[in-house]
Amino acid sequence: MTPTPHPATAAIRLRPKATAAIVLVSLAGLIAFGWPLIVDPGSGIAHGGDAPFVFALLLPLLLAVVLAEISEGGLDVKAVALLGVLSAVGAVLRPLGAGSAGVELVFFLLVLAGRVFGPGFGFVLGATTLFASALITGGVGPWLPYQMLGAAWVGLGAGLLPRARGRVEIALLAAYGAVAGLAYGWLLNFSFWPFAIGSGTGLSFVPGAPALENLHRFALFSLATSLGWDLGRALTNAVLIAVTGTAVLGALRRVARRAAFDATAQFTPAQDQAPPPMVETAP
Repeated sequence: MTPTPHPATAAIRLRPKATAAIVLVSLAGLIAFGWPLIVDPGSGIAHGGDAPFVFALLLPLLLAVVLAEISEGGLDVKAVALLGVLSAVGAVLRPLGAGSAGVELVFFLLVLAGRVFGPGFGFVLGATTLFASALITGGVGPWLPYQMLGAAWVGLGAGLLPRARGRVEIALLAAYGAVAGLAYGWLLNFSFWPFAIGSGTGLSFVPGAPALENLHRFALFSLATSLGWDLGRALTNAVLIAVTGTAVLGALRRVARRAAFDATAQFTPAQDQAPPPMVETAP
């Protein structure tokens, strides 16, 4: 007999409005990350250094809209408690690696939790984990919204992966963790690349240049500056998922079964009971 894939457990149900909010915020996020490739060369934003700050102010507002939509009827007490616990664990894990040589211990947990509890939970967990970690480490700044959205996408994507089981599932998650680690680093590079090294070099952002030319410059910049860290993050994700994936997935799925997120509460009216008969006693 061929084992059947594990059924998905949606700790947070994505209703149509919440799904639409995530899609819109993701589109806005792509613009926030990739604005150097699409900005009008005649605009002040192409020559100034305020673009990351503008988007850093907009992204938290958009994320707040998503969280509000998700919490409206789709977030119960059990999901909130689980979200708090896993966010705290991730916030503690992140400083342990401190990004040294790209070793970051938080992303494998986002991948595994998003896999078990669904894309909505993974999206929220990514954002809250990075936010909690920034509060602990003092890493609050204009880069934080970009980190939160990037991590949210990592958790979201893990919840959208096709079903699998056993070694195939672990291999799928390890490969996804490696790709997500690389993509996360490259996305964050977009938020500061135009102002990182100034102008006049082969790696610099050139306002008004064709998108392909700037994309080529960005690729060279990433290869020259952050490839080592990105590969370290990708390798860390893949190794941790391969080594701990079976145990962690099993533990998270036991939590999901006990929490019974998919169960629907049913209330039945109490049946009217006849009063006990009166017993008359002789005087």
